[in-house]
Amino acid sequence: MGSSIHPDVLYTLQRAIQKEKIMSFLIIRDGETLFRYHKNKKIETKLQKLNSCTKSVISALIGIALEQGAIADLDTPIKQYFPYQYAKLDDARKRDITIRHLLEMTPGYHWPEFGEWQSFSHMKYASDQVRFVLERPLTVNPGEQMNYNSGCSHLLSAILQKSTGMTAAAYAKKHLFAPLGISEVHWYQDSKGISNGGDGLVMTAEAMARFGTLYLNGGKWQGQQIVPGDWVRESTQARFFTYERIGHYGYHWWVNWIDPAREDVSEENRYYFALGFGGQYIIVVPRAQMVVVVTSEMYEASLRPMQMFREMVLPGIVGSSSHLNR
Repeated sequence: MGSSIHPDVLYTLQRAIQKEKIMSFLIIRDGETLFRYHKNKKIETKLQKLNSCTKSVISALIGIALEQGAIADLDTPIKQYFPYQYAKLDDARKRDITIRHLLEMTPGYHWPEFGEWQSFSHMKYASDQVRFVLERPLTVNPGEQMNYNSGCSHLLSAILQKSTGMTAAAYAKKHLFAPLGISEVHWYQDSKGISNGGDGLVMTAEAMARFGTLYLNGGKWQGQQIVPGDWVRESTQARFFTYERIGHYGYHWWVNWIDPAREDVSEENRYYFALGFGGQYIIVVPRAQMVVVVTSEMYEASLRPMQMFREMVLPGIVGSSSHLNR
């Protein structure tokens, strides 16, 4: 496979981007930046909101904490991290919720984030966000159904803090960002001093690209294993198909197929991505050795950048085909 994209494709892409509220659009292939767009000069170095792309960074930190032994097992019930709050809960099924359920977003809580809450988590209004999540009623048993839930991500951040003695922000700085050479980053926290697990990160598009490249390379950066390779593979596997317009869910990563018409769930036919409200993306395409990063202010059309990726970028990389335009 060649290492370039036809100039006509890039020209068409740039013209389309300029019509949208897209701040940055990067395409990196085989370690080479093939396409770099920033809406203006300031955007190139501006720290941009990742929104829910933060969740995929939380997933990476869980993988690192497992490798280091700070977290023993994904099937550890979360009640051991929140004994005070659990003492006041009256639904016995909640005792079965594990770290794995949080990663999969399958704890069973009533959480209409992709419904009546309109992509804004109501836990943001709570003085104690952890307590707000834990007290949500269950609509199904843990493990039965994936339902998009930023509360799961915030609980994972709280668990990281309890397990490591460091906020997710501090833990990431030491074990993820510093090894990647990322120094310009900010991570918002809640009123209790817990890094916002669902949407708290702010960094440059170039830093996002480094994180995506880390995953493309199996968790390695410049020869150093930063995220365990088996965690990269495990966390980016398709597990639950819940939202047709987006794809499957892994451990805080979305997964979709290059050719959805093929009955093929192999590495050759998949890509995975972090997705943030407003059109923030870190897309990894292993088959093409490609990472795509998008930051946007498209709060009325968060999925539009993914549509552009599928219609303009993917066909030029893996071969044109009408079924790519879902």
